[in-house]
Amino acid sequence: MEFEWKGVMPALTTKFDETANLDLDLFDKNIRAQLDAGVSGLILGGTLGEASTLEPGELKALTQKAIETANGSVPVILNVAEGSTRRALQAVKTAESSGADGLMLLPPMRYKPTGQETETYIREIAGSTDLPIMVYNNPVDYGTEVTLDMFESLMKDCPNIQAVKESTRDVSNVTRIKNAFGDRLKILCGVDTLALESLAMGADGWVAGLVCAFPRETVAIYALAKAGQMDTALEIYRWFLPLLELDINPQLVQNIKLAEKMVGLGSEAVRRPRLPLFGTERQRVISVIERALKSRPVLPEYLKLM
Repeated sequence: MEFEWKGVMPALTTKFDETANLDLDLFDKNIRAQLDAGVSGLILGGTLGEASTLEPGELKALTQKAIETANGSVPVILNVAEGSTRRALQAVKTAESSGADGLMLLPPMRYKPTGQETETYIREIAGSTDLPIMVYNNPVDYGTEVTLDMFESLMKDCPNIQAVKESTRDVSNVTRIKNAFGDRLKILCGVDTLALESLAMGADGWVAGLVCAFPRETVAIYALAKAGQMDTALEIYRWFLPLLELDINPQLVQNIKLAEKMVGLGSEAVRRPRLPLFGTERQRVISVIERALKSRPVLPEYLKLM
């Protein structure tokens, strides 16, 4: 599928039933809500997708269900987050055989590589496939940064490296990337609490987390910002911020799944070692969500802006 790296692309949660098996019906329900809201792509198998707990066959089943539900309307992108080059190459083969339209690629996991090792790893993965790639650059959470110099070197040899999920937490990096590469490297903000700021600086899209529970509000902010209606976008964004802060938390999966449950788009079921939220922390998160639901904004007809 030919597609552009732009718009809102949800990092989907993986839906489980009470026995921790895949719940493809609930997964389908959430995807349909995302599509109805106007998302531009679907990203599977990321941190929010609890990828480290999924078997290759399960990841393939999720990919094929997403492709079936999307029915060609948006690309389905598979995350590759592995600890070895060999396993990453196998993951790429799984993505290709499953019919995925693109990849989101992290540097090596669990080992902090040197710059040369990081670049070699990304180059080898990109060289093994024709699928378009978005490099996930998150030195805060994962300890490895893909620098501008590394991107410049990689893109000379790897034309399928087309985008970056920008999660350095430095909004000015959007401008640095634009100055260095223009439109050659598309930028998607990967931090929910910096999304509107990044869009204002010229980011092309948003890989979002709370979109899993609030798809229409998320896409509305993007559409309004890109249409130059920043005052309206800001009003919704200010309402959204307490919810978005649930994404920058070690229990982001549990937080967002609880939000999905409360809006009827998912369940709290997680796969161990994760456990559902409990006690005072669960009540705190419920309070944040309940306050937001009581003051949920009436959205303009944002789809007409896209």
